[in-house]
Amino acid sequence: MTVRQDVHSAGIPVLCQSCEARHRGVCGALDPDQLVGLAKISSKHTIEPGVELIGDAETVDSYSNVLSGVVKLTKSLSDGRQQIVGLQFAPDFLGRPFKVESAINAEAATAVSLCSFPRASIERMMRESPELEHRLLKQTLNELDEARDWMVTLGRKTAAEKVASFLLMIARNIDPTLDPATNATSFELPLTRADIADFLGLTIETVSRQLTRLRTDGLIRIENNRHVTVTSLTRLAGRSGA
Repeated sequence: MTVRQDVHSAGIPVLCQSCEARHRGVCGALDPDQLVGLAKISSKHTIEPGVELIGDAETVDSYSNVLSGVVKLTKSLSDGRQQIVGLQFAPDFLGRPFKVESAINAEAATAVSLCSFPRASIERMMRESPELEHRLLKQTLNELDEARDWMVTLGRKTAAEKVASFLLMIARNIDPTLDPATNATSFELPLTRADIADFLGLTIETVSRQLTRLRTDGLIRIENNRHVTVTSLTRLAGRSGA
């Protein structure tokens, strides 16, 4: 692995230098030597939309950092019905350490770029690096907090607040390079209207009606049915009931 030596990233593999997972994700807990070791066994690859990354009850043999795109997480019932239970964005860690089988289905909702590494290697690094284990625990607790917030969204918010909350979540997470101080942004919707309705516990007609209302009120613009421009994140947050 070629390593660029400079005052800013001496010892950091080229593969990792611009990676969001190193700056804000779990790999930020690793020192340069550990990053070099991990880079030697890592592989970057792009997954097309709709491709399953791992299925429910499948054996887990690798973990991944999400570098870009959106991953859709679903749970399946015995009769084949599915429920979307979460979305993952860069630089989230995809996988459940220390569990042999996956408990969820993970699918690329958009084109997704991943950096993958063997399960055994990352679990060994976790045992050797308390900081890595701490970083993963912190991310897991953040996901738990987000899941609890989403329970409030699903259980108590109105249809208008649910759709606004969904758009706000996408706007704030889909681009890892977005400046937190930015008050306007644009993105491609990562889910279809049917998936959004499933995720929010609404009908497709209700989702479409609420999107139209937000557009009429000037909070968003929609082009080609999927490209959304949020004109004011502050106003959208106000509509979300946050």
